[in-house]
Amino acid sequence: MDYLVRFAQLHETFRRPELQACATLAGVDIGIITYNEYSPYCVVRLPDEAAARAVAKRSILVKDIFELWGEGTNYEELHADVRRRTQHRWNDYIAVPWKFTIDYFAGTRSPAQKGEIIRSFSYMGFKGPIRLTNPDEEFFVMEEYIDDVEVARLGVSRAEDPRKIYLSRKIADSCRENVLKYDLKKRRYISTTSMDAELSLITANMALAAPGKLFFDPFVGTGSFIVAASHFGALTLGADIDGRSFRGKESGKLGIYENFDQYGLKSKFVDTFTSDLTNTPLRRTAVLDGIVCDPPYGVREGLRVLGNRRGKPAVNVIIDGVPAYLRPGFIPPKKPYGFEALQNDVLNFAVRSLVPNGRLSMWMPTTNDEKTEFPVPMHQNLEIVSISVQYFNTWSRRLITYRRLPEGELSDTTQARKKIDDQGTSADDLNAFRRIVRII
Repeated sequence: MDYLVRFAQLHETFRRPELQACATLAGVDIGIITYNEYSPYCVVRLPDEAAARAVAKRSILVKDIFELWGEGTNYEELHADVRRRTQHRWNDYIAVPWKFTIDYFAGTRSPAQKGEIIRSFSYMGFKGPIRLTNPDEEFFVMEEYIDDVEVARLGVSRAEDPRKIYLSRKIADSCRENVLKYDLKKRRYISTTSMDAELSLITANMALAAPGKLFFDPFVGTGSFIVAASHFGALTLGADIDGRSFRGKESGKLGIYENFDQYGLKSKFVDTFTSDLTNTPLRRTAVLDGIVCDPPYGVREGLRVLGNRRGKPAVNVIIDGVPAYLRPGFIPPKKPYGFEALQNDVLNFAVRSLVPNGRLSMWMPTTNDEKTEFPVPMHQNLEIVSISVQYFNTWSRRLITYRRLPEGELSDTTQARKKIDDQGTSADDLNAFRRIVRII
């Protein structure tokens, strides 16, 4: 059965992958019939109405979902398609309280025109009362015009008439209201690097966060991703090389825990601990269902990992007969770390830590210069599910989602890359993105 999805008109490259992830979570097959990043409307094929509700209820970028009753490039085509698709169903709605709504994208209609459009569907014979508030059934006429963004980017001409018209019956709203619930402006504990609520929730969706799953963020910071994953029911834990990022400034008060308390998610919080990815205390076995992270880019300050700089031997310092590393306030030595090496280490960690078909959703930066494209990190045991891009002025960042392949399966399109740890000694040597951003 065909359904019409109405998206929020932003984060366009994230919308389709997130919709498919929500279908995977719901355990249903979804077919994308028509999709255009310049339009909020998307026609999909789903098994039934229950499947449509399940998919929409989980999505952040979907606004609502409708049963498609007809479509056309003009009203003559639309009416013919409505008769062909739904004439046998009109009697099911003949006496129910109903409402007709005219929705349009990049266009407008006068009240008189809206009334004329609604009356053009009188042949359906609905005799129930018109109820503008809480109707039993709500029907939408949706007009899609060519908007200014598409005109500017593709050079197409803008017509006065709609490009596409749909008639649909509303099925369900999405869970998009949670973007406001988790707004950073209302959150107790944040920092300048906290990921915004919408993208955190989308990331958790892409990684298939759900009840009964264990999720981990190895660069947890103030916990935006694990809060989002916990919202969807997953048990969560996190780590960071700088424990101050998740502890907070107040003595005896865990900063991240304040956020879980604020949202009633304390039962989903497992723990946080100080660690870097190359020296993690986690068991080297497949226990994680999902990994969600935004690794540091090393622009404001160079990336560091625990260890001594190259060429400097480790020194066992004793203070008052006690090894320095056992004393309170000990700060372990750190050495420069390459961003490319960091990405590869994340993939290697995911391969050994994720259960079969578990997912890694990782953010990484890139430039908008076509001549300086950063390759997508790959591993032969990880299949790339999707790549979405958020654009800024001179650079962008990608959300890359991987699936851990079961043992014995290898990705046809990815292969392990050689680490480059020893090809430089400074933060700039080890981080091409850092060098380019400084030049820009």
